[in-house]
Amino acid sequence: MFKNQVKKTIQLSIPIVTGQLGQLMMSVVDNIMVGKVGAHALAAASIANAIFTLIMVVGFGLTMAVTPLTAIAFGAGKDEECGVVLRQGIIVNLVSGFLLCGVVLFLSQTIQYLNQPEEIVASAAIYMNVLGFSIIPMMIFQSYRQFAEGVNYLKPAMLIMLFANIVNVFANWIFIYGNLGVPPLGLTGAGVATISSRIFMAVTLMIVIMRSSKMKRFDPTLNYRKINFPMIRRLLTIGIPAGFQYFFEVGAFAASAIMVGWMGTTPLAAHQIALNLASISFMVAMGISSAGTIMVSNAVGRKDVAGTRVAGFCATFLCIIFMASAGLLFILFRFFLPSLYISDSAIIEISANLLIIVAFFQISDGTQAVGLGILRGITDMKIPTLITFAAYWLIGLPCGYLLAFKFNMGIYGIWYGLLISLTASASLMMMRFNAKSKNMIDLS
Repeated sequence: MFKNQVKKTIQLSIPIVTGQLGQLMMSVVDNIMVGKVGAHALAAASIANAIFTLIMVVGFGLTMAVTPLTAIAFGAGKDEECGVVLRQGIIVNLVSGFLLCGVVLFLSQTIQYLNQPEEIVASAAIYMNVLGFSIIPMMIFQSYRQFAEGVNYLKPAMLIMLFANIVNVFANWIFIYGNLGVPPLGLTGAGVATISSRIFMAVTLMIVIMRSSKMKRFDPTLNYRKINFPMIRRLLTIGIPAGFQYFFEVGAFAASAIMVGWMGTTPLAAHQIALNLASISFMVAMGISSAGTIMVSNAVGRKDVAGTRVAGFCATFLCIIFMASAGLLFILFRFFLPSLYISDSAIIEISANLLIIVAFFQISDGTQAVGLGILRGITDMKIPTLITFAAYWLIGLPCGYLLAFKFNMGIYGIWYGLLISLTASASLMMMRFNAKSKNMIDLS
């Protein structure tokens, strides 16, 4: 049974992981192309992205509710309910998108109060304002993507994400450097390119799913019969805690970026490079986590307790193998990888040292990501949210601050704090899944 489950999880993971990596590559390309403008632009992107991502992941968390509810209905053979989840999810996610956009616009004006290098504040604020508007098309894309994952229709989102990278690179070339008659906008141009690519993603996926013959039985159209308040309540019951889970985790990394910013532009640029590289392997872990959510939710829909446990532990096993391999690569190529972003030797040296710490927290990072996913698959949300808060904000961040500023370990102390956070979260998540899945109640 386990061997068969491994095969199914890999089959599900590949298109999801490819799509996740495609999404991340847009950020990697942005950083590489912005890095050519200079260290100040890269440092400004670091602080703006840290704050923006903190808000954006709340939106991602809200959209994540669509997948388990769709997958549970799909596993139970309730095709009509799958379409209901999608339509009500679009309402929740669009309203949330507009609210989150407003929050980003407000927070962009607070960068000047975060004690960051003066030379990066203005450009970071403008860049963040532009990024804020990209939340709305991203929420539409995520709604359809999470629905498609729930019914195992995975390739379209993957392909669209890959094509979006081409759109993003071309738009960056135009707006960052000033081509085809457009004035060079530098960092702001990267924001304009992000909006362009996200609109492309949302519109394309929406059209593909609506016109697909495979999707007709679920009725993925905007054919609203009514606002289904019980379904909206179920979406929010899962989505709001999921949003907070991502908020607490990404918030810890954002707080880390702010603390690194107190140390100057060079450490902040190095922090951004190391974090961006670490995000590559994390996106693979997130893809495996999503596959775990789907497999676990399908088993819940079938009321299969043994299948639920096998699906969850199988996803964890696969993720540990991958993340251990990624850690080895980070150590072996720790000097080469940062050189892809920037030529400044001081920044490359710090980044290379950070990648050693990144290598050590790979297994913990992957395990906690999968832990959240498989717990979401059994719609267990409240305790994992508390675990996330405690691991990052009560344990990891205080440790990082003490190591950095009281024990004079600088930027490395902050990253050791992140290692402690991830390890605590991973251990507690897996203990929680083991206990809950043994005594599963009817969650349908």
